[in-house]
Amino acid sequence: MQKERRPSKKSLRSLDYLNVFLADVRDGVGPYLSIYLKASANWNPAQIGLAMSVSTIATVIAQTPAGALVDRLRQKRMLIVLAAVFVSIGSIAMGLFPNLPVVIGSQIMIGIAAAIFPPAITAITLGLVGHERLDRRVGRNETFNHTGNLLAATLAGLVGYFIARKAIFFLVAAMAVGSIISVRMIREREIDHELARGDGEEREEEDNQKHHQRYEGILQLLSDRQILFFTVAVVLFHFANAAMLPLVGQELAQGKGTSDTVYMSACIIVAQLVMIPVSNLAGRFAHTARKPIFLLGFAVLPIRGVLYTLSGNPYFLVSVQILDGIAGGIFGVLSVLMVADLTKGTGRFNVTQGMLNTAIGIGAGLSNVLAGFVVKSAGYNVGFLILAAIAVVALAVFWFCVPETKTGVNRKASHQTA
Repeated sequence: MQKERRPSKKSLRSLDYLNVFLADVRDGVGPYLSIYLKASANWNPAQIGLAMSVSTIATVIAQTPAGALVDRLRQKRMLIVLAAVFVSIGSIAMGLFPNLPVVIGSQIMIGIAAAIFPPAITAITLGLVGHERLDRRVGRNETFNHTGNLLAATLAGLVGYFIARKAIFFLVAAMAVGSIISVRMIREREIDHELARGDGEEREEEDNQKHHQRYEGILQLLSDRQILFFTVAVVLFHFANAAMLPLVGQELAQGKGTSDTVYMSACIIVAQLVMIPVSNLAGRFAHTARKPIFLLGFAVLPIRGVLYTLSGNPYFLVSVQILDGIAGGIFGVLSVLMVADLTKGTGRFNVTQGMLNTAIGIGAGLSNVLAGFVVKSAGYNVGFLILAAIAVVALAVFWFCVPETKTGVNRKASHQTA
């Protein structure tokens, strides 16, 4: 067992700043792009849909290779710098030249960058603090990330209203520069790159025979039943979750006039406000055990789906987003921690994250397709209930098939369950 790592305050503080700046940089201009292209560039809906989708497709395709790249390279800070440069160039290009080839090319660049940020940040975090302190540190990362989302949304709204919609593109580029400065302030010598890939620390003696060798290929990694069941549970969770907020937005848009955007913004803000304290608390309580906390995140999702069917009142629908904040805050922390636990000693931490995120992206995309067909033929309530039923299946898979992964916490019982 390695001795406890003690990174400097400068590196940890710089990691805080990095998470704040990257909150708005990860996805580029995001939903503001569709507004800009429609209102300022006179694009038609088909062109806007294509521009919005290529970034997501690029991210899904790039996630597993990005994770493998982060595992292999020691220049993790430079990867974040390059990804931030991609976002900055892409954002400025779209603001200055809003034509189809430029926007599509820029969105692909931003999509690839979005696949690099999460594994690179998590790897640097693990390399700085080690497994023993990862839980609280990931909770802190997510807290600053959600805080950054709130600040970025506020700044984007002010800049877009008082200056121009185009100014939002330059705001994202400026935040990308801030992220570059922040990551360069993290001291390279304090990052243990073997530890950052999930190597360098061993599991308990009872697990050593199974995990003492690194996985040599992706197929061997997928042969681990614990990782497989965890992936199934998480994909089902996102399959149920991804379409819920868009459906709420559609329901709010019915007969609400221009106030639908206000209510939609309120849904996002309420969820982000809840995620800030929940992420922090999840990181603190996860030091004792992972599974009970994650179970809470899985359990609130079907409840949320059912509640959406009880009333179409916009204030009620916005208030239900509190549950989204709870689930999102828990998921952002516990998914990283459990992957770190399951891949500890394998040297495949980041590529596993990449594969998981790829599967999540596919599941989320299919969720919107399914929900669209169901709502068209049977209405919003049936759509919400079907998503809630899928969430119950996700809860069951996680409860019965995924073990407690925290070292020393009821390990034998958990293995029997799995």
